[in-house]
Amino acid sequence: MLLFVLSLVPQPASAVGIDLRQAACTTTLADLATNAAVAAASYRCGKDAPSDGGDWLWLRLDASRLHNLPPDWKLLVDQTRFDRIAVVVTSASGAVRQTSMHSELKDHWAPGGLLRFTIETPGRDVHGLYLGFRHPDDLSLMRKIVATPNSATPAEEVTWLLLMGVFAGTLLSALLYNAVIHTGQRHAFQRWYLLWVAVALAYGLTWTNVAAFVVPGLVGPLVVRLDFVLVGLMVAAGNMFFFAVIEVGILPRPLVTAGRLLSSAGAVLGLMAAADRWLPVVLTDRLLNYVIAATAVIIAVSCWIAIRRGSRVVWFYMIGWGPVICVFLARLARNLGFLPQSDAVDMATFAALAFEALILSLAIADRFHLMRGDLERAHRRREIAITEAETLRIAAETDFLTGLGNRAAFQANAHEFVSSGTPFSLFLIDVDFLKAANDHLGHAGGDALLRCVASALSITVGRIHGSHVARVGGDEFAILCPGDLSLERALANAIGALQGQTWHHADQSCAISLSVGSARFPDDSKAVDMLFQNADLGLYTAKRLGRARYCRYDPLHRALRDLQTGYALDAEAALERGEFRLYMQPIVSLTTEAVCGHEALLRWNHPEHGLMTPDRFADVLVAERIGLRIQEHVLELALRQLRDHGDQIGVLSVNFTSAQLAGPRAGKRVLDRLAHYGVSAASLCVEVTEGVMLDRAADSIIANLQMLHDAGVCIALDDFGTGYASLVHLRRVSVDRIKIDHSFVSGMDQPDGGTMAIVTAIIGLGRGLGKEVVAEGIETEAQALCLRQLGCQLGQGFLYGRPAAQLRETVPQMAHKAAGLPTEYQALVLALPR
Repeated sequence: MLLFVLSLVPQPASAVGIDLRQAACTTTLADLATNAAVAAASYRCGKDAPSDGGDWLWLRLDASRLHNLPPDWKLLVDQTRFDRIAVVVTSASGAVRQTSMHSELKDHWAPGGLLRFTIETPGRDVHGLYLGFRHPDDLSLMRKIVATPNSATPAEEVTWLLLMGVFAGTLLSALLYNAVIHTGQRHAFQRWYLLWVAVALAYGLTWTNVAAFVVPGLVGPLVVRLDFVLVGLMVAAGNMFFFAVIEVGILPRPLVTAGRLLSSAGAVLGLMAAADRWLPVVLTDRLLNYVIAATAVIIAVSCWIAIRRGSRVVWFYMIGWGPVICVFLARLARNLGFLPQSDAVDMATFAALAFEALILSLAIADRFHLMRGDLERAHRRREIAITEAETLRIAAETDFLTGLGNRAAFQANAHEFVSSGTPFSLFLIDVDFLKAANDHLGHAGGDALLRCVASALSITVGRIHGSHVARVGGDEFAILCPGDLSLERALANAIGALQGQTWHHADQSCAISLSVGSARFPDDSKAVDMLFQNADLGLYTAKRLGRARYCRYDPLHRALRDLQTGYALDAEAALERGEFRLYMQPIVSLTTEAVCGHEALLRWNHPEHGLMTPDRFADVLVAERIGLRIQEHVLELALRQLRDHGDQIGVLSVNFTSAQLAGPRAGKRVLDRLAHYGVSAASLCVEVTEGVMLDRAADSIIANLQMLHDAGVCIALDDFGTGYASLVHLRRVSVDRIKIDHSFVSGMDQPDGGTMAIVTAIIGLGRGLGKEVVAEGIETEAQALCLRQLGCQLGQGFLYGRPAAQLRETVPQMAHKAAGLPTEYQALVLALPR
């Protein structure tokens, strides 16, 4: 605004400079030409006038236009490149010559990019005025030669200095502002802008000679060469800034590539234009101007595309660069000779650059505003992602049913304890009879049981600092208890207190039964997996000993498990060698004591361990695939015995596992084997425990049992009364026999009544349902008498015979035979092994 006001102030007439450039004629002379030779030389004007060449290029200026100039007038010459400059003034008193080397111009500069020489001779006395350059640039690059009165110089200088003050202040403000914001995390567009502002500031201060206030020697040819380099860099930096500040994806990639190539070309051509000693100055100057023009075209096309694609930043760029591009086009037209020389174009250049620096600072501020919004949105998205990730992590480590940690959480906590070296105890807890709860109360009841146990364990663990509880399986929980052995014992007692507690669901009440095993780090193992296995061995032992109890890991458990694993490895060969055999134990009528059948009991005649009962190997074999083959082998052995000795055996009871009865064709396979051996279905009794009916394949098992029952096979429910849902099984399955577990029979003799009430109830239930009742484990006559009086039909136990490989007569049978013998032989018969 100040410059605009100054431009409206009328200048005095004497302040108007006299343009001597347009009417100048030129000639070339040798290096040692005298003043007289310069004045007497032949000069050519117009298009034929030489513009370079020779040692010296002399310009004859029109002295007739200098009449009105007072003494000490100024000759202002546009800065160009040369080795020496000379001014020759001829008058009536003779010729005066001023010669200066390019390094001696520190006292001859003027604002506006001019060299200033003071001429003492008044204009009316000047007969001839000559300006010479040794090894100059081409004259086509010189914009003006002006003669001005001394009084005009201060006004021009004030205008230039005021302009450069505004220019330098604006660019320094923009440079400092953008240098301090976002320090350490500047984006590409900001770095290019900082480079452009620095180069533009240097260009303005050097081109106008204002830098000479600080560096007096920075004038003349040195400044011209430096300005070419700065112009090339300014074009390159401005171009790169544009393509960096425009939003990503707005401009086509080929257009961006072309703009960057022009940027590189501008920087290179600026250096080439400064190398006037080796390269043709006119060619490099023209090429640099052509690159500037091409850059303007690329920028214009890019702006048009960016506007059509909704760019916001491009409007700031157009507002800032519009005046600059227009001024540079005007300078280009002037340099190419299409416009006359004028200081107005140069002043407008620097005013436009200052305006552009201000606008582009606003563009950067707006760009940062947009980026800040993007960053805030990205930060919010990141926070949401972190929250979602944490939610997913919690979900991935949380059991959906109980809300406790799951196996992943257990593994993470256990490994953390191990890595830190913290001693801790690992408890594994199995919920007994969960399948029975599912059958009796439905899956909702089973889930309620698990939630009840989880809540109780969580409360128990909550009393011990640093402990963790997790559900690691369907009915299995794990507890990590850091601390010494006293805390382990306290936790074991607290878990023991939960045994037998009542839980309620759907107006029904049941007791909690938990099997618990534990192992300790680092005493029992220093690895999580092995520690888990050891605790699982303790849990397995607790379940084997009758459930609802706690068992701490002992190395003997590992030895026993290794032994059983060895059995599993030996079983394949044992089948081939025929080491599995059937032993028969008679089942008698308690009324007549006549043998009415036998139970087939498996024995393994191991070459190293001798004759083994199933309690030593059955559990591990059932868990292996060989277990099913052994059971099928048992059925084959039993059917052969029925085929060969069916009249002596009677009904043969064979224990079946869930694997034998699962699947749609299991029942059909049993009937096919009966037909293969020619054995009547009524000769076979299939014994199953309640555990078989609690298997996952319970539906197909029950269907197969029904098929066998319908075909005439006897179905017996073994160990009746020890399970959870015996009455349910009697309702679901067509059972022919109920077998009272030997634990109830052995307890009938206890003085406090023992299990008499249970046995009485089972016998009454069986007779009421029309089932045969078989009592197992009868060892005394008193037990047999009591069972007979209660109405039990059948009995089995050592009283009537131990399991044997060969069929033998029972004690009552032998007594019956001995009754007809003489007295001395009766004792011998009864002493025979049975």
